[in-house]
Amino acid sequence: MTATERSVELVTVAAQAAADRLGHDIIAYDVSDVLSITDAFLLASAPNDRQVKSIVDEIEEQIQKQLGVKPVRREGDRDARWILLDYVDIVVHVQHTEERVFYALERLWKDCPELPLPEDAVKTRTKAAEPAGIAGDADGELS
Repeated sequence: MTATERSVELVTVAAQAAADRLGHDIIAYDVSDVLSITDAFLLASAPNDRQVKSIVDEIEEQIQKQLGVKPVRREGDRDARWILLDYVDIVVHVQHTEERVFYALERLWKDCPELPLPEDAVKTRTKAAEPAGIAGDADGELS
């Protein structure tokens, strides 16, 4: 079994929304062969709690606006370190960068096929969040 067309549509909208809010390391897995509760997982991260919440809010807003769907469950708002949106067909995980490294969900799902994502979302995999105020120039010097 593979992820349904509807699941892929939800993943696409969610991934673009996450990229629009500067989420990073956005990736989606087709977990339909190993889980019966959902078709896909979308993972994204952000360097701080405020941005985690902003990404989740944008995902929820865009899916509602474009597809007319609301999540059946939203968890993790209190600390905003790891917020989960459950759309039944897909589950979205937006994690603070530290949680993403610690829990390493990719390790659990690495054998599952990746789902195609919009170009903006794919580009987020090459850039990790930089600490504020630290930027290197072309020669690698810090400014």
